Amino acid sequence: MDTLLQILFNGLSVGAVYALFALGYTLVFSVLGVINFAQGAVFTLGAYFTYLLIGGAVGANGLLAGLALPFALPFWLALPLAGLAAALVSLLVEAVAFRPLRRRRAEPLLYLITSLGAGVILVNLIQLLMGAEGYSLPADSLGALPVALNLGGAQVRTVQLVLLGVSALVLIGLTLWLEGSRGGKALQAVSEDATTARLLGIDSDGMILLSFAVSGFLAGISGGLVGLSISITGPYFGIGFGLKALGVLVLGGLGSVPGAVLAGLIIGLAEALVPSELSGYKDAVAFAFLFAVLLLRPQGLLGRPQVTKV
Repeated sequence: MDTLLQILFNGLSVGAVYALFALGYTLVFSVLGVINFAQGAVFTLGAYFTYLLIGGAVGANGLLAGLALPFALPFWLALPLAGLAAALVSLLVEAVAFRPLRRRRAEPLLYLITSLGAGVILVNLIQLLMGAEGYSLPADSLGALPVALNLGGAQVRTVQLVLLGVSALVLIGLTLWLEGSRGGKALQAVSEDATTARLLGIDSDGMILLSFAVSGFLAGISGGLVGLSISITGPYFGIGFGLKALGVLVLGGLGSVPGAVLAGLIIGLAEALVPSELSGYKDAVAFAFLFAVLLLRPQGLLGRPQVTKV
């Protein structure tokens, strides 16, 4: 029973972060119909921003070698600020890689190529500035909180509860905003039919910017949480998580917010059930599950079948 509880907490904490990250893809896809491949790089930046804001110093390599900010913020403050910084980067990606193509009504494939190029540039910029080595957030990042807690007889790492709690709060806040605020409802209207929304007086371009800002914030928060949990393994560490989040996006159903949440939790639990001696095959198990589900339900768990208009 203790082992089962530990597996449950492991799966839910990781799955909640997957869901949070995948929602960023979902928001942009819902309004533009394309996938932002630069999201993985924004995720990585969120982790680095968090590391620097809590007082971390740049290593011996890179143009910023030895740099440290003159202050050190608590993790609870550094994380949302890192999310805001990541949101600004996401808006920059929209302005450089998406907006010029949107104004020219370019083919969707070009969006994918330019966003992929923007992601590669960001990753290489990180490596140029901070080097290729990994970084670990300080052990006391969570202040006086204990390293582990005993819950129902199971020893659960405090950081797992932090991942689960923060992700749940952000997901609940995002859901309430989408369903109860004017901006959230306008965003949903644009995702349903941008032309009709524009005729009704909704600023479609403004909603696209909003989707990129929220998407970048979610990626930055996710990166900071993962950096806290397993450390930052280098400038490219967001790519693997980006691929996993894309899998969550497809499994849940393209453009479905509840589907992304459900799929993220399922993928997290599927990985947690892999025995420790086979931990190297976690990704294979997750994507095999994805493959099996899509064979039976191509539109994803909560996605709607695409209707071809003629």
